[in-house]
Amino acid sequence: MTRKITAMALALALLLGPAALADVYHISDENEMNFGRLCIDMIRAYEKPSPGDAAAIQSVLDAIGAMDANDRAVAEAIAEHWMRVYVNADGSYAMHIHDGGARATALEGTDIPDSPTHAFVVLGFKLKNGAMTDELTQRCEAAAAAARSFPQTILVCSGGVTGSNNPQKHTEAGLMKAYLTEKCGIDAARIFIDEDARSTVENAINTFEIMRARGVQTYTVVTSEYHQKWGQVVYNAMAAFYRQSVGYDVRLLENYSCNITSNPDYPNEARWAVYQLAVMLDLPDEVMDAIKRAI
Repeated sequence: MTRKITAMALALALLLGPAALADVYHISDENEMNFGRLCIDMIRAYEKPSPGDAAAIQSVLDAIGAMDANDRAVAEAIAEHWMRVYVNADGSYAMHIHDGGARATALEGTDIPDSPTHAFVVLGFKLKNGAMTDELTQRCEAAAAAARSFPQTILVCSGGVTGSNNPQKHTEAGLMKAYLTEKCGIDAARIFIDEDARSTVENAINTFEIMRARGVQTYTVVTSEYHQKWGQVVYNAMAAFYRQSVGYDVRLLENYSCNITSNPDYPNEARWAVYQLAVMLDLPDEVMDAIKRAI
């Protein structure tokens, strides 16, 4: 287990790069250990649920709140979303899957507003030989279907140069926009891209900056089915950071996924999600070590 988690840590360090969240939000030093405890309790509640999970998490939230009220607001947003999406104790969380059709029929009965104040956030995927993989094209097909069902909404794609053997320096976001316009017929004026992001953290920050500039109030994450909950953890945490730091309150409203249920590179995506969250929180090495030992 230690060897696997160490490999995971290295991969995530490369994935996240040097980007820091200090300019967006940084938890207080006094709460670093408490946030580490929260990460551990969340993954335990998912993998080994017990009647005491809610009380354990509430205890950590109280400890965080005793140190800093803003930290507590961030922690509550993270914990509540994790328990609703990953633990799903009451069975109310539903995944919406693209059926391959031209429209996103699974979303048409939801509360998504047909308005430019709603964004479909399309998560990228590493390029192969400078080109989109089948998984990324399927994510774009799902996004296009959503765009057709809600023709007044906008789409936000983020992702810079990725993958080896990419001499032309193609970007994920650039290729996604080209595919959405040229192959799917989506109006280019509706698609906003960030081609500068070099890491997952920068993807999220730049996406939120685009949405804030456009006055977006709600958003839907569009990705692969196996990646949906994981992606939501990252973006929900970033939303909490922005809400506490600059007062930008944008709400995750729905989910939509292409029908890819697994990826052999990520056999336990829940652990990747909680560990990536810990990296986003910029927890010190000793806290990260405690998390690795626990999971």
